[in-house]
Amino acid sequence: MPVQRFTDLVHFARDCSPFYADLYADLPPEVNSLTDLPVVDQNAFWAANTLHDNRVLTAPLGEAVVFKTGGTTGTPRFSFYTREEWREFVTAFGAGLVDAGLQPGHRVADLFYAGELYASFLFVLDSLAHTPVDNVRLPIGGAAPLESTVCALQDFAAHIVAATPTTLCQLAEHLTSAGRQLPGVELLFFGGEALFSDQRRLLADAFPNAVHRSLGYASVDAGLLGRPVAGPDTRTHRPFTPHTVVEILDELTGEPIREVARPGRVVVTQLFRSLMPVIRYPAGDRAEWTDTESDAFRILGRAEEGVRVGPVSLYWDDAMSAISEADTRGLVTGTQLVVRRWAGRDGLILRLATAPGHDPVALDALAKAVVTGLNTARPLYPASVATGFVHPLGVEWTRHRDLVINSRSGKLVRVLDERPTT
Repeated sequence: MPVQRFTDLVHFARDCSPFYADLYADLPPEVNSLTDLPVVDQNAFWAANTLHDNRVLTAPLGEAVVFKTGGTTGTPRFSFYTREEWREFVTAFGAGLVDAGLQPGHRVADLFYAGELYASFLFVLDSLAHTPVDNVRLPIGGAAPLESTVCALQDFAAHIVAATPTTLCQLAEHLTSAGRQLPGVELLFFGGEALFSDQRRLLADAFPNAVHRSLGYASVDAGLLGRPVAGPDTRTHRPFTPHTVVEILDELTGEPIREVARPGRVVVTQLFRSLMPVIRYPAGDRAEWTDTESDAFRILGRAEEGVRVGPVSLYWDDAMSAISEADTRGLVTGTQLVVRRWAGRDGLILRLATAPGHDPVALDALAKAVVTGLNTARPLYPASVATGFVHPLGVEWTRHRDLVINSRSGKLVRVLDERPTT
């Protein structure tokens, strides 16, 4: 079993990884606490974790599976797992699927994305194959035509659909546009993104008997992060003990947080990964503890998920809160923040998806209410409009299927920067 003691992992990383040898060069020979180690600088980590002359890996690349990470922009990043580490990864995550609601005999459609070194489709399929309960796996994929996906779900009487929220919503809109439903689906397993209230309304129309659940919290670079916790809040997870140590650190001081409901950034240590050690690695998310006895924590969103418009910083949660408060009738089914530049100034457009046939007067009133709410929550924006630094907030109505997604992962691109680069 590849799960190691923390001290053994640190010794091994110092001895075999040039990156960690340099990072820990000034530390004493014996380190007994995680907090005695520095948090990894992601830029330095990925500058060292290259395809050629790699300084992070602890051995030459001779037996491994390779996956690409890094999102929609920037230089591609590659993560490496040995055969044994990958098996441990999917077995632990597969056990968490039972916490999410997987039961013996469930027929599960995997609608995640495959190919181009992307992990999610294979990861979910392998995790289902390594769960402690029998199940029937339907490897449909996220790139399949929606109508053929619907046919497969009907033909095999699927109980569970597993996908990103964006893919689930595309499927739901396809169904509702044709006046159809899939009442036989019992669970919607989502991963890779948060699921918001506007999306839940759309899913409820297409899958009237389905409950939505997080299938777990993981990433190809950071590894295992959190297994689902039963309850109404799908953002709540707990660490994959003994494989993973999750810390929540103060975003200013870097000190560990143990108080409930105090937000901080997620840092993770994987005790089962030796080829590409992950020790005090920032996962890129913010979270808060909900129960320190059981180590349950709530994911609060991406640490960097925001946008700079002129002198103003706006975050995804700001927009979602304004929409949630204004949209009392549930007209919005998806959201995207779009930054553009024209006439020498930046401007932010809220691209809101809705179903066809809604009264334009009602949509116009809702758009004005959303803008008013966001301006109230972030008064620096209207102040910057008044001084001529930025354009007023705008709203652009569209269909959910027209929102921009990452073609490789199927995830919604929440923030689109359409400003010219030259």
